Amino acid sequence: MATTKKEYIVERIYDFFSKRIVYHSVLWALHIIIFTSIQSAGSNNPGFWLSNELIRAIFYAIGVYFNILYLIPNYLSQKKFGTYFALLFISVFIITPLQIFFLVLKSESFPEYQKYILDNQLIIYLGTFIFIGATTIMKIVSDWVRHQRERKELETQTMQSELRFLKSQINPHFLFNTLNNLYALTLKKSDKAPEIVIKLSEMMRYMLYECNEKRVPLYKEINYLKNYMDLERLRQAKNVDIAFEVAGPVSNQQIAPLLFIPFIENSFKHGLSNHLDQGFVNISLSVEPERIHLYIENSKPSLPNQFHKRSGGIGLVNVRRRLDLLYPERYELDIEDSPTIYGVNLEIEL
Repeated sequence: MATTKKEYIVERIYDFFSKRIVYHSVLWALHIIIFTSIQSAGSNNPGFWLSNELIRAIFYAIGVYFNILYLIPNYLSQKKFGTYFALLFISVFIITPLQIFFLVLKSESFPEYQKYILDNQLIIYLGTFIFIGATTIMKIVSDWVRHQRERKELETQTMQSELRFLKSQINPHFLFNTLNNLYALTLKKSDKAPEIVIKLSEMMRYMLYECNEKRVPLYKEINYLKNYMDLERLRQAKNVDIAFEVAGPVSNQQIAPLLFIPFIENSFKHGLSNHLDQGFVNISLSVEPERIHLYIENSKPSLPNQFHKRSGGIGLVNVRRRLDLLYPERYELDIEDSPTIYGVNLEIEL
């Protein structure tokens, strides 16, 4: 409860100082305090220097906000560079004499300071121009940063929407195939049907409740794959060779959910299902602390026209797209296609 209250207070403070009028006021106050401290160092009359900086700040603020609110959006942003710089010079030549007039007027009791002001008018002009011109650079930089942040947020939202769409395609695609298998066994009144229902329920629980996260623990994904392999062993012929090996330490490594299942599903759908009662699927998963390597090898049907059907599914297309989105430049995917064997070699940096 204390942590929640602390976070609430921090959030309210952040929201307060995020308001433009607040952080602008803080910046002007810091400007006045810093320059007053510098000017009044060793002086017996700090109030005099404070009033000077207040006058400077007022005229600086007039020039700054005229630049930010009018000149930049109406001229600089419209690429009217000549007009912009001409109006910026004019505004400085209007603001600076007024600033000098008020500084001289209030310094009647300080003739030395009056003389300093009058003798250094060119420096004051230059200082005012630099100060106001610096806000142009700050405005350009801040607008660029804001644009980059907004673009990044839009890209993130777009990517998340696309990932949700891709995942929504994968889940029904797999479920459709599995239910077809279960339906075939129930028609035969097979004793394997209840066991398949249990495995399927565990897999559905994983897909519905675990896979909504961007990353899941690797051991949960492997358990899901083991259930799938067990389900395939139940429905395949006894003389079909199915192997699934996991090597390396599996702990809490995080991985995107349902990345591997389209490859594995493909190996059964387009490999063993076309062999009738013979064939093989060999799957090995090699796990390292920051890397995972999946290799799948399955036999191909003897008739080319049967195997040709494998290229039409949406599973592999989607998983390639997910890999591009989730692991850009951090994965390698190689497909091996020989006359008798089809292989998938996938390596991901976690």
